[in-house]
Amino acid sequence: MNESLKDAFHAGGRLQRLWRWLAIAWLLVLVGLAVQQWQLWKSESRIDTDILALLPQDAHDRLLSDVTRRIADVNARQIVVLLGSSDAAQTKAAEAAFRSTITPDGDAANVERGSAPLKEAGTIEGWFDQARAFYAPYRDRLLTTEQRQRLQSEPADTLAQSALAALYGPMGAPRLTDWGQDPLSLWPQWWQERAQGAGLQMGDDGLLEADGKHWAILQFETTGSAFQLDGERHIDLLLDQAAAAATQKAPGLEVLRAGVPLHAEAAAVQANWEINTIGWGSLAAVLLLVWLAFRSLRPILLVGASLLIGCGVALAVTVLVFGKVHVLTLVFGASLVGVAEDYGIHWFASRQAEPADRRWKLLRHLLPGLWLALLTSALAYLALGLAPFPGLRQMALFSVVGLAAAFLTVIFWFPWLDGGEIRTTRFARWLGSTLERWPRLQGRRPVGLFLGAVAFIAAVGMLRLQPNDDLRSLQSSPMDLINQQIRISQMLGLPSPAQFYLVQGDSAEQVLQREEALVDRLRVLAANKQIGGYRAISEWLPSVQRQQADAALTGAIEPRVLAQVGDAVGETLPRPDYAAQDLQAQAFLDSPVAMPFRHLWLGTVGQGMASVVMVDDLSRADALTLLEAQTQGIDGVRWVDRTADFSKLLKHYRKLMSVLLLVGIVLVFAVLYWRYRAQAWRVFAPTLVAGALTLGLLGLFGQPLQLFNVLALMLLLGMGIDYGIFLIEHRGDASAWLAVCVGAASTWLSFGLLGLSATPALRAFGLTLLFGIGLVWLISPLFRPPPHDAPH
Repeated sequence: MNESLKDAFHAGGRLQRLWRWLAIAWLLVLVGLAVQQWQLWKSESRIDTDILALLPQDAHDRLLSDVTRRIADVNARQIVVLLGSSDAAQTKAAEAAFRSTITPDGDAANVERGSAPLKEAGTIEGWFDQARAFYAPYRDRLLTTEQRQRLQSEPADTLAQSALAALYGPMGAPRLTDWGQDPLSLWPQWWQERAQGAGLQMGDDGLLEADGKHWAILQFETTGSAFQLDGERHIDLLLDQAAAAATQKAPGLEVLRAGVPLHAEAAAVQANWEINTIGWGSLAAVLLLVWLAFRSLRPILLVGASLLIGCGVALAVTVLVFGKVHVLTLVFGASLVGVAEDYGIHWFASRQAEPADRRWKLLRHLLPGLWLALLTSALAYLALGLAPFPGLRQMALFSVVGLAAAFLTVIFWFPWLDGGEIRTTRFARWLGSTLERWPRLQGRRPVGLFLGAVAFIAAVGMLRLQPNDDLRSLQSSPMDLINQQIRISQMLGLPSPAQFYLVQGDSAEQVLQREEALVDRLRVLAANKQIGGYRAISEWLPSVQRQQADAALTGAIEPRVLAQVGDAVGETLPRPDYAAQDLQAQAFLDSPVAMPFRHLWLGTVGQGMASVVMVDDLSRADALTLLEAQTQGIDGVRWVDRTADFSKLLKHYRKLMSVLLLVGIVLVFAVLYWRYRAQAWRVFAPTLVAGALTLGLLGLFGQPLQLFNVLALMLLLGMGIDYGIFLIEHRGDASAWLAVCVGAASTWLSFGLLGLSATPALRAFGLTLLFGIGLVWLISPLFRPPPHDAPH
């Protein structure tokens, strides 16, 4: 016996020496991470709010993913504000007041230095002067479809009479150059068609006339480093101040605002609120449960420290791996508090029955169970990373690292820091004793009746459960902001960035020719009011083939018209000078004139070239089907609907993950049967019953079935099994049931708080686990075996 005591003493001493070095090593790791992250975060914000960053990339069609990203990046910093009043003068005054609030004293340089989050974008007037000078040499080959038809069908005599009338008529159409440079009055009509394609009805005062009001259009850009997504309303407050100043100049002024930065800031503000609500709410609930169970400050401080270290290390590692952390990852990670506290609670629940000098022996006793708990929970979270969603993989990494950090903090530091006594409280004794009074289902009849009732309730609910994989159902921006965005898009004729035509060819010339064939069809749809309009770079950069054909047409008609007009006025009229060469694609793209349209040109793609054509106003029910039909017969042109593509992708992965969930159920049961044999069903049944009831409750409450519900059920499978395992392994142990209850309650509260999230994906996740975790917690004791059936 003495030899055994000596061996145990020496083993305990070796463990303490090893643990001292591991504790110091863990402290050094944390200090190093803290220093590294401080250096990283002080240079720039690492918070990401881009919803596209969460979605999977098309492995089979990388081009579409790149095109979508490019289109999204064009407007990533743009904000549009519309000021509308029934009085044009008041609108002008309001516009000046709004501008002066955004950039006081017009000090744009001050804004650039970062004193304000916004700066005013360039104006259209300066661009038009540049564009008119750029296109002037090529005006003989810039024809509209109507002009082409007119020059081909009307006799030269009729065209000459029109030219003579334009020369002497005092009320002729507005001109962009003198008569001698444009005798057929072709150029103004070309520009008018371009203006109509933009969908704007501008008055002479430069204001937009729509909805019975005069609207001023202001464009701003975020200033980059001045705009930090820190959860505060920087841009929104500045725009509110500017709107208040403008309203003083125009009572009853209507202010509309739209832009990606507004949605990003709204998401950051919402995420900040949710992180505080879910994260700090979970922490408060956990610490309250710890206080009720142990009535000591030491457990609260140590459990709280393990949770904060877990979340901090998770954030640091996520940023190291991904470069940024998405706001939804932070919101989801806030619920980690309810899982990571299990390790600390298990430690203190077991310490209630052990004196302080036996804590190293207790550590050796608890380590296998704690390792198993970490492994099962980590596997459940890693299951989220099976889907090729960057956002879900980021959440999975955040959660696994956070759990591991909290676990290491408990096993390395708690034995050193928890040297006092842990008394058994009245609450702990009461909670631990409730297991004895909990009903136990025994016999085939009670079990059969219970499972039959569950099957009936679940079936009724599941029959009402409807899948919804529409990407738009995941929209989480404030409805008021969405409505303003829609209204501005309709008034300004802004195209949808999610639906467009992709035009591909072997060369720039072939791309432009194919695009022109498509535009000819879209022009008919626009004339019939079936679409609002379209954006195509070929409208501003005709193909060389079309330029040469138009130049040949004007070259044949214009000299004859000038000769007849010259005979009428009694003098020789020379033909205007034009460029000797056609307008080339590269020259156009390199010029400042191409700036508003450059995002439509994709350039070299693979072995060829590509461009996109965007369409305005898709409000008609048959618009998408109609637009897709326009690609028939045109090589290299296809209709792209990214919203539908992503929705199909969500549906595909919902079905795939459902199959993987069923496979997981089979594998888990196989492992349980290998360990527990005839008792395996007792461990497995609670989670299976809870999952079925959860689906039924979702249906009864009218919630749709989405991918995120299925992912939550996978997580439930990983965590819910632990309760059954713990009860069958440690039946009759009051401290074990205390740890299960406190851990399950905090987990239930943490994930349940996700149900308060304004983000639909997280809300679906939270509601599923709110039902699932609660049901597993309540059902697991029902299936615990009698004491004499304990596994050996």
